[in-house]
Amino acid sequence: MSVLDRRTLNRSLLARQLLLQRHDMPVADALEHLVGLQAQEPLEPYVGLWSRLAGFQPPALAELLLSRRAVRTLLMRRTLHLVTARDCLALRPVHHSMLVSRMWSTLRRVLPGVDLDELARLGRPLFEERPRMLTEAARAIADRWPGVEPRSLGDALSTLVPLVQVPPRGVWGERGAAYNTLIEAWLGRPLEPESPATVDALVLRYLAAYGPAASADIRAWSGLSGLRESVQRLRPWLRTFRDERGRELLDVPDGALPDPETPAPPRFLPAFDNAVLGYDDRSRVIDTEYRGLSVAGARFLLVDGRVAGTWAVTVDDGAATLRITPLRALTIGERGAVVAEGESLLTMFQPEPRHANHVLITDA
Repeated sequence: MSVLDRRTLNRSLLARQLLLQRHDMPVADALEHLVGLQAQEPLEPYVGLWSRLAGFQPPALAELLLSRRAVRTLLMRRTLHLVTARDCLALRPVHHSMLVSRMWSTLRRVLPGVDLDELARLGRPLFEERPRMLTEAARAIADRWPGVEPRSLGDALSTLVPLVQVPPRGVWGERGAAYNTLIEAWLGRPLEPESPATVDALVLRYLAAYGPAASADIRAWSGLSGLRESVQRLRPWLRTFRDERGRELLDVPDGALPDPETPAPPRFLPAFDNAVLGYDDRSRVIDTEYRGLSVAGARFLLVDGRVAGTWAVTVDDGAATLRITPLRALTIGERGAVVAEGESLLTMFQPEPRHANHVLITDA
């Protein structure tokens, strides 16, 4: 069984995550290839797509949200993801049990005496009637459980009832509170029934967009348990490798494995991008000492394919400023490439600045 070193896995990640070169593909196709983009912060997916797609402009994604062809909903790891409407209908049932389990493990102490089935039964019609904030819906039924905070009830409802957050939340250039409504009401179609075939397809899509990867990586990305049966069903059609730790890596037969010496241009990743979060062993893209920055919502800069810095953009007085904090010393050549990529990124934040946009790199 072939052994894949860390650099080979890195170049595979970049190629399959559309980060080795920008791709000319529709936004919806990119969302489905990636199995969605993390969207805890509603505008972060725009940067993720800008770094992956040739000529991407924010209206291309905003139009998908406004036309209900893409939505933001709870999926992998009980985190908000931006997915196509088709994926939402197929994947939300697959993740439901995991979502409820994770919610209950977090909230059970603050939901004394709350029957989850009853909470879902009372809450569902409220969101079906019209989009509501979670706490608004919770307050409407809070008398049933005196002493339980509406905020906790609302948090539970976000999982128990299959919801989407509706625009203008998540639309570039717009602001809006987190109003939620039923998936089926918003999309006008029923959720698809959960099936082993849907789980198998999800595993294959993960490997196509993230592999080669271990079973532990699939679980870490999805949050799902009980994937052993799916892997066993798929095993005859999968190819296998080992990493430098000796772990078995699974892969689709046609997954890209670029030459490990393939040049990798700088890329700016949004907060919580799954290119970093989508693994149990993230060493192919980030050093262990910096792994905790992901939890804090850091936006990462990739240099030569690996996390090499963090970044933030501020817009003030008609100009945008990109501040980059390297996590290691950058060479002169690397700094030049990073500045060029950063100047291009700033045109998305401030396309017609009244004053000059700036890229600032602090000392490592």
